[in-house]
Amino acid sequence: MPVINSIAALAPQMNEWRRWLHRNPELQFDLPKTSGFVAGKLREFGVDQIHEGIAQSGIVAIIEGRGPGATIGLRADMDALPIHEASGVDHASETDGKMHACGHDGHTAMLLGAAKYLAETRNFAGRVALIFQPAEEGGGGGAVMVREGIMDRFEIAQVYGIHNAPNYAEGEFYTAPGPLLAAVDSFHIDITGKGGHGAMPHETRDPIVAAMGIGQAIQTIVSRNHYALDDLVVSVTQIHTGSADNIIPGTAYMNGTVRTFEPRVQDMVERRLGEIVAGQAAAYGVEAVCRYERGYPATINDANRAAFAAEVAADVVGPGAVTPDVSREMGAEDFSYMLNARPGAFLFLGAGEGPVLHHPEYDFNDGIAPIGASFFALMVETAQPL
Repeated sequence: MPVINSIAALAPQMNEWRRWLHRNPELQFDLPKTSGFVAGKLREFGVDQIHEGIAQSGIVAIIEGRGPGATIGLRADMDALPIHEASGVDHASETDGKMHACGHDGHTAMLLGAAKYLAETRNFAGRVALIFQPAEEGGGGGAVMVREGIMDRFEIAQVYGIHNAPNYAEGEFYTAPGPLLAAVDSFHIDITGKGGHGAMPHETRDPIVAAMGIGQAIQTIVSRNHYALDDLVVSVTQIHTGSADNIIPGTAYMNGTVRTFEPRVQDMVERRLGEIVAGQAAAYGVEAVCRYERGYPATINDANRAAFAAEVAADVVGPGAVTPDVSREMGAEDFSYMLNARPGAFLFLGAGEGPVLHHPEYDFNDGIAPIGASFFALMVETAQPL
């Protein structure tokens, strides 16, 4: 079964919805225009229930099928990024410093397309819960929605999500059983020394030299402290200090990211960071404090649901356009919280050649919207047939 004909016919409307969302980006939990637009469309479609204000601006909408059965969840994220858009498209952001640089506008449009089809046809048993989530980009909106009880409140038994993937073959699906995306943590290191004249370093306790030593020593966590076959990334991404060429500053700040798949590896990295920072501080005669923050957990697909999702995707695009065992990646996703709460699967949908995610020239490929919407719709009909 290819793309559903009635959803293919919706393509111009999905493009219109997506481009309106693209012109009106909002950040994290503060999505009044976005959530209002989504709720308005859902009302037009005649869904049975619309529950707003979950996780501040999230929505769960319910569509009843034609017979008794379980509830399946479908999720789309809605928030944009704090980036100055440089795409040059006619529908570019109208809010300077904010843009849909990750395609959440497209994800929302795809789920709206599926919602319209499902509300019209209702060719399934049980119910579908349409989850429109805020704050995927750093706010952990998925975690908040789960904490606010959406899985129990709406009796969601399984849950699925899609993310577009630039520079993967257009219209092809990619997923895997088990781990798909990494857990993401961050560390913050505050160094306090003694500032002074750049020509008289012997009268100072230089936090810059300490920061350089700490940054070099951190690299040994990956090279010497972990088993080579356990995926691990530890990257120092910020060092802020100093104000002039003849002043040794009194303080320095360092920050970085940690990507893992195993809690025991997280534990090791947190322990070693603390030990390294303390030891290097003593060696350079400064004070240093390391703060380790655990973020999104690893995105781990249920093996059976991932295999089932790959079969449904194959019904939409053909078996040759589905990779059911793609290699896991070190990126992160807060859909992980929903997969921790219920079995399900997360899939990538190839978007073809173009700027990467989070790039100021990125724009969602509208051509894949009917494919994603058809996958969502067919997932419901296949998982919960009449």
